[in-house]
Amino acid sequence: MQQQPPAPIRALPDTLISQIAAGEVVERPASALRELLDNALDSGASRVTIHIEQGGLELIRVEDDGSGIAADELALALARHATSKIASLDDLEQARSLGFRGEALASIAAVAEVEIVSRRSDAAAAASIRAEVGRLDAVRPAAGAPGTTVDVRRMFHEIPARRQFLKSATTEAGWCVEMVRRAALAHPRIAFQLWQDGRQVLQLAPAEPLRRIADVLGRAFAADALALRAEFGPLRVHGLVTRPSAARARAEHQWLFVNRRWVRDRVLAHALRAAYADVLHGALQPQYALLLELPPERVDVNVHPAKSEVRFRDAQAVHQALRRAVQQTLAPALGARTPAADSAAAQADADGVLPAPAAPRASAPAAPWAPPRQGTLPLRSALQPWAPLPAVAPLSTAEAAPRPQPDPDPAHQPLGEALAQLHGIYILAQNAHGLVVVDMHAAHERIVYERLKAAWDARALPSQPLLLPVSFAASAAELGAVDEHADTLACLGLDIAAGGPASLVVRALPSLLARGDAVRLTRAVLAELAAYGSSARVEQGRNALLASMACHGAVRANRQLSLAEMNALLRDMEATERSDQCNHGRPTWRQVGLNELDALFLRGR
Repeated sequence: MQQQPPAPIRALPDTLISQIAAGEVVERPASALRELLDNALDSGASRVTIHIEQGGLELIRVEDDGSGIAADELALALARHATSKIASLDDLEQARSLGFRGEALASIAAVAEVEIVSRRSDAAAAASIRAEVGRLDAVRPAAGAPGTTVDVRRMFHEIPARRQFLKSATTEAGWCVEMVRRAALAHPRIAFQLWQDGRQVLQLAPAEPLRRIADVLGRAFAADALALRAEFGPLRVHGLVTRPSAARARAEHQWLFVNRRWVRDRVLAHALRAAYADVLHGALQPQYALLLELPPERVDVNVHPAKSEVRFRDAQAVHQALRRAVQQTLAPALGARTPAADSAAAQADADGVLPAPAAPRASAPAAPWAPPRQGTLPLRSALQPWAPLPAVAPLSTAEAAPRPQPDPDPAHQPLGEALAQLHGIYILAQNAHGLVVVDMHAAHERIVYERLKAAWDARALPSQPLLLPVSFAASAAELGAVDEHADTLACLGLDIAAGGPASLVVRALPSLLARGDAVRLTRAVLAELAAYGSSARVEQGRNALLASMACHGAVRANRQLSLAEMNALLRDMEATERSDQCNHGRPTWRQVGLNELDALFLRGR
């Protein structure tokens, strides 16, 4: 068959160029809404109102009270690559605005009918301009308050091939609501209203950051949340992270913002997963809403047209800082938290922006609560953990000397005082709020585990040379990771060297993992170093072994304990980090409030 001659190269029409470019920026109505919200927020608005109809396919209207657009600049606002936000490459690298490419309005106008009505605060009247699938009308006088209103109608009406790939109007509306929620979380000082098909579905007044998170994500999220505030040099992190017990099977509430921009970033997601690794049960997903702030020159936002991806100048430092901040927030021992701070979302936050918990209900004739007084008992060989490491101290209940009288202050004893043991499994105690139920094996397992980790860390991470070095074929990425992260590998107890142009030799492993698969461990560590700039694989392997030791060394079910031994366990829980969960992420104790007990017995009815 005769080959057809190639088609000649020719310039594309401007309308087709705009529609091709729009495919990168405007995938669906929610994409257009995101761009309009970015412009409204960049204008310095204090109030933003959004109207959508039929999932945004028939109408998206964004009204703001920002700086507005001058009448003689309206036509330029709809031109491609026209913007007031940057003028040079240096401006791009320092960009603090959400938008900066100058292509959003032009891309939207290429696939929909667009009308802009805007007025500067010093202008006598507003001006308007209309555009429809590449055709631009003249600027006209209009009535309007200071600020800007953008109407986007009949999206993809002239491009049915694009429209048929969209979901139902309900689904598209859900995506639009999601965009507004993201903007509201990132900009708590701005008021938002959202109307869907003539019905108001969201109204948010200006608020403190943590209050806004609670308002957007709901009180159920806030009730299980802990406030996080941390600074690491130029990096600031603040927001809410939930307790491990509030983890879910799906990643429903995982919100990350970098410089007020919602992002989907694997480095940040990996850091958060690593921070929860020691306290999360199974494949459950943590919940969080975190805002990261760092100088704009340290993060590249010009990575993807959707602007939902960023690239950090020092990804390893950001990864380690975020991981440490979350770990420190989850770690405080029970004794370091007051009952008020532990009973609702972020109560210890310095701003006090979330409501204080309701005070425990008190009956009129009741005397102030005080723990029952108990005599001291001699303790012999009680709750001894199996501790093969010399530095591990035995559990405090192993002392034969009498214990001092417990401190009756409930703030110092969140778990209260022991009352009895149930079926050799649970400890029942009472505190100021009611009944406390403790899984004694799970609680003691965490105590022993944390002591083993502390003992090991005090001795650093020793390395053990292999009797026979192990070599394996390595990829270019693995070879590069060894060269780039030599110091990190040495700190992890790994001695790895090049064995040739395409091979590596493992000469030493961390002593605790020396009997494991050297090649598998090395490859896993190198993969994480290449992807995230750091690796927790060695630490995870070490922790898995220590957790197994702690599980075998913890007190077993059906072990009968005295009241003194039970109280000793409660005090050790209060002094141990992460004691809310066992090594497998299961809760170690539960509070049953007096109100719950009253409801069970119909008291007060």
